[in-house]
Amino acid sequence: MPVVERRLVVTEESGLHARPAAAFVQAATRTDAQVTVARADAGPEARPVNARSVLSLLALSVRCGEEIVLRADGADEETARQAVDALAAIAAPA
Repeated sequence: MPVVERRLVVTEESGLHARPAAAFVQAATRTDAQVTVARADAGPEARPVNARSVLSLLALSVRCGEEIVLRADGADEETARQAVDALAAIAAPA
C-alpha cells in the first residue's frame, strides 16, 4: 500500500481542539485511506493516533504553532495524497 507522509505546522488558531478536531475526524472518515497523526516534537517515540478518533486527537493536545506528522496508507497513492491534503487544509488553513 502506498504511504504518503507530510509534516506541517498547525496554523489553526485553536490547534486541533474541539471544532477543528471534529472537522479533522469527518475528513478522515470520508476516505478509504488509514490516516494517523503524531506530534513531531515527540521524536522517535511519538505514538501516532488514529485520525478518525476525536478523543485521540484531543489527547495529543496540539496547539497552534506546533508541528505534526500526517501519514496516510491508501489503496493507491492518489487516495492517500488526497486524504493528507484534506487534513492539512484543516490543520493549517491558508
